[in-house]
Amino acid sequence: MLHRLWLVFAQWVTVAVAVVFAVQTLRPEWLADSLGRGTVVFNAASPGSGGTRTDSYAEAVRRAQPSVVNIYTRKAARRSPLSEDPFFGQFFGTPGPQQNLGSGVIVSAQGYILTNNHVVEGADQVEVAFPDGRQTVARVVGADPETDLAVLKIDASDLPAITLGQTDDVHVGDVVLAIGNPFGVGQTVTMGIVSALGRHDLGINTFENFIQTDAAINPGNSGGALVDTRGNLVGVNSAIYSRTGSSIGIGFAIPVSTARQVMEQLIKDGVVTRGWLGVGMHEVTPEIAESFGLKSPQGVLISAIYQGGPADHAGLKPGDIVLQIGDKRINDEKSLLNMVAALKPDTAMTVLIRRESKDVPIKVTIGKRPPARARQGE
Repeated sequence: MLHRLWLVFAQWVTVAVAVVFAVQTLRPEWLADSLGRGTVVFNAASPGSGGTRTDSYAEAVRRAQPSVVNIYTRKAARRSPLSEDPFFGQFFGTPGPQQNLGSGVIVSAQGYILTNNHVVEGADQVEVAFPDGRQTVARVVGADPETDLAVLKIDASDLPAITLGQTDDVHVGDVVLAIGNPFGVGQTVTMGIVSALGRHDLGINTFENFIQTDAAINPGNSGGALVDTRGNLVGVNSAIYSRTGSSIGIGFAIPVSTARQVMEQLIKDGVVTRGWLGVGMHEVTPEIAESFGLKSPQGVLISAIYQGGPADHAGLKPGDIVLQIGDKRINDEKSLLNMVAALKPDTAMTVLIRRESKDVPIKVTIGKRPPARARQGE
């Protein structure tokens, strides 16, 4: 009898040990809960154990970091005419060259580098420094102040070009990495998430469609890379919102889709060509909509017509409301600006306007958008 009891006991102990072993291996948190709040179960990796780490973005950095360069610009100091005077010259001394610092991204193995226009604007000399310490002189292929983008070219080949991502693959909440040279301390990587998409009306550029991120972007990061967790370029770091000049968690990057379009035109033609209507614009308020017989605020009110522009030639007038261009409805000033800019100059379009409570179609031949400093209207 005792022998049988001993065998039963031994069998139950064996089963219990097997169950505990299985739970410890497959569901250790169950044991932690059963042992009470004060017990912590550690899953310790043995020395040298492999596997994919989900807490590290080292592989993304390894792929993208060689493509991010530092940019140094020099601008000769302007001497006052009085500095040449024998008497007044002693008060001026010898001015040295002004220096600026930013970042850039190698986008082609043949030596093309993408950066911000404000990094290289007005520079007499541009130098590029690679992560390995090499330096070389670059020339500005072209710049687009209205998106704050510029393309440089260096005499080199077989460069580590970054992989361009897809803007459609970027979502709010995605982890992103900002790579650049903040404050000149050297190449630095910061991490954050995509805080928002499509930010505009910030007054930074004419054409705005920013990616907002809380990855730290500081002076010197301008023109650097914003990459996803695979190391693909999703944006060009451009600006920050700050009261101190340093990052407070609100940074803005130009989406890679915009950067690609501008870059391709700059490389091909040296300039970006956009459509132009030649009008001043104003928001359609509920009161304006009611006075024009519109059921709700829609379209854009023309506040001014610039002499000799496409709208002037077509017969548009101040007080007209633009409702539609071609088959596309106009919702606000931004949509009109972007829609016209995307059209090729000399394109004939039908513009539907509201004039004196009636819808009137008018044929307009889109013009070429003048440079920012010479342009009047949109």
